[in-house]
Amino acid sequence: MAGRVEGKVALVTGAASGLGKAMAVMLAREGARVAITDRNEEGAREVAQAIGASARAWTLDVTREEDWGRVVDEVLSTFGRLDVLVNNAGVGAVADIESTTLEQWRFVHAVNVDGVFLGCKHGIRAMRQCGAKGSIINISSVAGLVGVAEFPAYSSSKGAVRLLSKSVALHCAYKGYGIRCNSVHPSFIETPMVDKLATAMGDPQASRAKLARKIPLGALGEPDDIAYAVLYLASDESKMMTGSEFVVDGGTTAT
Repeated sequence: MAGRVEGKVALVTGAASGLGKAMAVMLAREGARVAITDRNEEGAREVAQAIGASARAWTLDVTREEDWGRVVDEVLSTFGRLDVLVNNAGVGAVADIESTTLEQWRFVHAVNVDGVFLGCKHGIRAMRQCGAKGSIINISSVAGLVGVAEFPAYSSSKGAVRLLSKSVALHCAYKGYGIRCNSVHPSFIETPMVDKLATAMGDPQASRAKLARKIPLGALGEPDDIAYAVLYLASDESKMMTGSEFVVDGGTTAT
């Protein structure tokens, strides 16, 4: 039985750990060849080796356009095409509006917004070049839908990802490219980023319990909860979805 993304080629950013790793593993399991990209060269290589012959690793700093140009060209040369781009790489800063520094603000937006912009730009180029009916999947957050007092830089950046995704979706639709673009909005998920957040908040165990209580279903999500959403958007099952928000938040935004 063919996998749900059989024959497709996917590029995942921030794929050395956490959500990106889970997405890459699931896409490969469902038949895709996967470009594992991350600033963490060793981590990306380990994930690719664990997946096997259907994966290759590239070092990519999403804030550098020259990196995007090089990696996308090498992915096309290696795999022959690009069908799916997952802009997953992201960072956060635990600081309210009064304590956030301009340096923190700019760094968060450079990774979370500039990185997604560059990914969309070069992803569209690659998909058009190989004639793919592609899918761009941008990882936003529930913080891109509602304000979070403790994370203004992160919330701002993820809100930008939400509207950028809609703009890209409309551009591609009006141009007749056959390329879709959607955003995914997780709540708190069991990842290294959430581990760092819990530590920054004080007692990690108490902080994790506090984060879980913010979710109506009462538990932190698992990486595969988001990977399944990405798999759906990457597959032809979602061929009528573009400019949409895929919310996976345990009811957080329903309150």
